[in-house]
Amino acid sequence: MKKIALLGSTGSIGVQVLNAVRRHPNSFKIVAMCAYSESKEFTQQVKEFSPELYAVASKSKAKALKVAEYADADIVFNAVSGFAGLEYSIRAIKAGKTLALANKETLVCGGELVRRLAKTHGAEIIPVDSEHSAIWQCLNFDREASFKKLILTASGGPFRGYTLEQLEKVTPKQALNHPTWQMGKKITIDCATLLNKGYEVIEAHELYNAPYSKIETVIQPTSVVHSLVEFADGGLLAQMGTPDMQIPVQMALTYPKHMTTAAQPLSFKKALSVEFIPMTKKQYPLFDLAVNCGKEGGTLPCALNAADEVAVKAFLDGKIKFTDIHATIEHVLSTTVRDELVSYKQLEEVDRTARWKAQKFIFKISK
Repeated sequence: MKKIALLGSTGSIGVQVLNAVRRHPNSFKIVAMCAYSESKEFTQQVKEFSPELYAVASKSKAKALKVAEYADADIVFNAVSGFAGLEYSIRAIKAGKTLALANKETLVCGGELVRRLAKTHGAEIIPVDSEHSAIWQCLNFDREASFKKLILTASGGPFRGYTLEQLEKVTPKQALNHPTWQMGKKITIDCATLLNKGYEVIEAHELYNAPYSKIETVIQPTSVVHSLVEFADGGLLAQMGTPDMQIPVQMALTYPKHMTTAAQPLSFKKALSVEFIPMTKKQYPLFDLAVNCGKEGGTLPCALNAADEVAVKAFLDGKIKFTDIHATIEHVLSTTVRDELVSYKQLEEVDRTARWKAQKFIFKISK
């Protein structure tokens, strides 16, 4: 039986981890868990799964961090959202744990630092994002395997083909209506701007030691091809399935075995076409901005993420327009000096400063 320490149990991914445990109670056990707030949902989860250690981060962050390094856990599943998840990942890695990583900010903000620590402490990182799980499966669960190119797929979001004038009038309700995936609010907005896909390019660079020249992104509107790998002989392998996070979430726990989920399989009893559309430059400015940040590296991706977290919240709260998300992030990055990535403490300061700059800019433009 695999013992799981679950971070972020009440979020979209955390709930799906618990569903996997419910489906396979003889294979998995929750031994530790934490959530940000003391909600009715979390209280019910604790009652149902009876973890040996549980914590509410808003009440005691120190206790919540202990979940990330819980000695009896075989695997730590990081489903915390945002920059806050990075510290949990570092704790798990320093404890030498296998880390199932759904928190993309861990690699976007601290990728170089995290890779160094993982090597030092012998910690394994398992990708949970559907795209990176797909690549991992195509590489036969070997992140060191050779390849010619990694090809990430994107749905294009709900506003593919929109003009700038149309984008300025987009509402939060429209932006949260993703055409293929059901996800949390923050990541759904990032998918609408395609900043999330830029984050995934940075993740691919960190996870698979891939030069940016070997990472390509293509629009696949139906989201049934989750990513592809091209090999030296010109052949490609793709991982396909319905757009359902149950599959990659559970795969992180069961690999190399495939076990039953409640995901609806693709049906070949009716015609199924798979379309790929080239992703042209300047079509999605936040995607380009994120990739350029990744290439420059250092502390810039951390500043990018902080500005985005502030801007997305402001958009969801009705304080700024959809297009102001890009304007806010661009402003913050234009006033941020790149430094070499040295420590988590340094990233905390970069995060604080970038948030302050973003909040100040938003206050100015929303008057």
